[in-house]
Amino acid sequence: MTGLIVHEWIEKQGGAERVLDQMVRTFPDSDIASLWNDAPDRFKNTRVFESWMSKTPLRSFKAIALPLMSATWRSWRASTEYDWILVSSYVFAHHAQFRHKYYSPRKYVYVHTPARYIWAPELDPRGDSVLARAVSPSLRWLDHAAARDASSLAANSKFVSERIQRSWGRESRVMYPPVEVAHIQEEKDWANRVTAAEQDLLERLPDTFLLGASRFVEYKALDLVIDAGAQVGLPVVLAGSGPLARYLVNRAQNASVPVTIISAPSDQLLYALYQRALAFIFPPVEDFGIMPVEAMAAGCPVIVNRRGGTTESVSTAVSGFKIDNFSGADLTNAISAVASLNRNEIQASVLRFNSQRFRAELKSWIEGQELPTTLAAQEPSHAQLSR
Repeated sequence: MTGLIVHEWIEKQGGAERVLDQMVRTFPDSDIASLWNDAPDRFKNTRVFESWMSKTPLRSFKAIALPLMSATWRSWRASTEYDWILVSSYVFAHHAQFRHKYYSPRKYVYVHTPARYIWAPELDPRGDSVLARAVSPSLRWLDHAAARDASSLAANSKFVSERIQRSWGRESRVMYPPVEVAHIQEEKDWANRVTAAEQDLLERLPDTFLLGASRFVEYKALDLVIDAGAQVGLPVVLAGSGPLARYLVNRAQNASVPVTIISAPSDQLLYALYQRALAFIFPPVEDFGIMPVEAMAAGCPVIVNRRGGTTESVSTAVSGFKIDNFSGADLTNAISAVASLNRNEIQASVLRFNSQRFRAELKSWIEGQELPTTLAAQEPSHAQLSR
């Protein structure tokens, strides 16, 4: 079968891009369509089609481009007769039709989230801009209609599945995103796999520190990780990149504890940081949260928000803690307790999120096959998810 994988836009790093990697690995003969491609070397053996936006400055100004995205996807037509379309959507990629002159292919939508900008602006300050508020009513109407057009929907967490029901009025299966659990666990000390410069950086870090890592954007709330370190008197390491880099540098310079900021770490360095950190602090209300699962795969305890998809991967007092407030006694007690957690048990708790399982589930969904029994047995029980 000939397939097309549709993705919002391709970045050099990101959780959605890790999902896209596994989609391409599952269906290597498929083409890709995206609004623009900022990682042209990522899929060297795959045809990647870009929209007209890729040739304009709009690719660097997503908020301004937002009102045009839906129309761009809806007007894009297929030049090839695809049997199916697999959409990786967190804004408006699921609006894509890619209808051919004589038929419409089946459309499967993997939903990272219904667009936070228009459906949950309270969780993402970017949705509170004047422009976003102005266009949200019409975009919600289009978004709801586009969701009805899909043959089938899959959500990356139960949390997102519930939001799909509220926003679009549709049922969806839950298919947790892929995490390179086996790959992370194959190396007992990732410091052995970093460059000389990265090794030098690791050696200069404090023996004990709290770690925060993600894109440097407002809703990830990395400033709360700095505040957490100040509250308990522990050094902090922040890893990532993004538009709030300068703000976080200023916060770091004025903090009462040492704060080290590592810009755009390699995977190897990030895994080494997970292994060395006392705990991984992850404050946002996230749709799923791949990075906390990566941290647990490396044996690092996590402290996450009690709301959101991260609650579905963390087993309380086994792999970490879920808290309501990233300040006060909640936080202090959680940080005090992480040192007693067994790192081998932490690693074992996230085996069910491995990439092999995701690829098998994806193939089963698109091709209508049964999930292999050995992989189906890895499905977490209700008791596990509710801990």
